[in-house]
This record gives sequence, C-alpha cells and structure tokens, in this order.
Amino acid sequence: MPSPAHSPSRSSRRARGGALRLVPTRPSESDAARFRYRHLWLPLALFAVAVVAIETFALDWRIARAVYDWQGYRWLLKHWFVTETLIHRVGRNASIAAWLGVAVAWAVAMRRDAYAAWRAPLGYLALSVLLTTLAVSWVKSWSNMDCPWDIDGLGGVRPYLSLFEARSTSLPHASCFPAGHASGGYAWMALYFFFAMTKPQWRRRGLAVGAIAGLVFGLGQQLRGAHFLSHDVWTAAICWFGALGVYTLFVSRAERRERMRRWEAIGRDGASASETGARRAPSFER
Repeated sequence: MPSPAHSPSRSSRRARGGALRLVPTRPSESDAARFRYRHLWLPLALFAVAVVAIETFALDWRIARAVYDWQGYRWLLKHWFVTETLIHRVGRNASIAAWLGVAVAWAVAMRRDAYAAWRAPLGYLALSVLLTTLAVSWVKSWSNMDCPWDIDGLGGVRPYLSLFEARSTSLPHASCFPAGHASGGYAWMALYFFFAMTKPQWRRRGLAVGAIAGLVFGLGQQLRGAHFLSHDVWTAAICWFGALGVYTLFVSRAERRERMRRWEAIGRDGASASETGARRAPSFER
C-alpha cells in the first residue's frame, strides 16, 4: 500500500540555527474563505434553490405522476430485475461490502506501522460513510412521510402532502423520507475528501463516484415508486454536508496534533541548544 500524498497544509520543515523544526503550514484567510465558499456556501445555496423549486413548482408530484402514467398507471418497474434486483439489492450489498473493505483496511493500517499514513484517511472515509447513512436512517425513523406508491392517484390511498405540510394524526406512520437506498451511494461522495488527503488530483473523480452511485440508486427507486425527487435531494445534502463536517473535524484534530508536535520539537531543540551553550561557555574562573 503506497503512502498517501502529503498536503502542503500539513507540515513543512525548515532549518533555523542548524536545527530542523516541524512547522505546520496553515492556509491563509483567503484559502479558508475559498474552501468554505466552494464546499459549504455554494452547495448550501444550490440545495436551497432546489428545495424551493421543488416546492414552488410541485415537482415531486409532477415527476412522480408522469413516471406513474408512463408505466401504464401502475408501478410496472417496481419488481423489474434491473430496478429491484440490480440497483436495489445488489447495489445495497455492494455499498456495504465497500464499506467493510474500507473498515478492514483501516484496521490493518492501525496495526501496521508501515501503513500509518493511511490511518487518518481510511478512518475518515469509514466514519463519514457510516455516520451519513445512519443520519439518513435516523431522519427516516421520525419524518413520517409517505412513498409515492402510498399516495392516492399514484396507486395508493393516502392523500398527497408536500414536505412542509402538516400531517393528520389519523394517518398511519410512514418512513419514506429521505431516501435511504440513495444514501448508500451519496455517502461515497466522502471520497472527495479522502482523495483530498491522499491524492488531491483524484478528488473530483471520488466525488463523481459517489454522486453517480447516488443518482443511479435514487432514480432506480423513483422508477419503482419508492421515493419522490425531494427525498433524493435531501439525502444528497445530508451526505455531502455530513462528509464535510467529518472532514473538518479530522483536519482540526490533525492540526492540533501537528501543533503539539511543533511545540515538543521546539522544546527539545531549545533544551538541546541550552545544554550545548552551557558546555561551550567560556570559564572566567582562575
């Protein structure tokens, strides 16, 4: 297993007075602002626009109704081999297997010093994917939103309610929002930050892997009548901002650790210099 690439922000060495000291290179304020704009504020704005557009133009209902009508006024693809077996079952199992592979790789890296540089990146990826998928499942447990196939006019008997409409207590509990299956794909958008720590030139490829997997999983479920468009949009947002949050925590922890190393190195260098100066100091005793 090769060593991951070291980002310039992690550390650099410089000589001063003949001694090497570990000095972390922190991003400038402009770099930090650019990072927040690209990874937090811009995605947040796009997410807000998407939510408003879906609510304003009733896109959930219109798209689901169009798909339902296209399938002959029934969810013909609900049990189709491609959507149910390949995309739903095989896709879910593939995502779980991939996570287990990352977890095993992290466990190996924790035991072998030769792979020590991979501990943080692999630990980040395993934790981010796990937490974001669990977050989606947790929201599903209390959101109380119906699937399209439960809705009157789409093969069901319950009234259609948009995301922000109040739900009558007389209706049975539902757990279709957000999209759980799509989270098994969108959670892998964390590969963007994994590669940012290991091979930065691949980070957009990592993002594409997670985004495409989530899109395929989400569209497959929409074709089956299991989810509305908004369910997938919210799932993608939870996975992206969750991955960003975990990455920020990992970077902050790494910076604190690097700062402690710096202080320890400076302390050792100062003590060594003091001892050397004491030995070389001229004596004025007669």
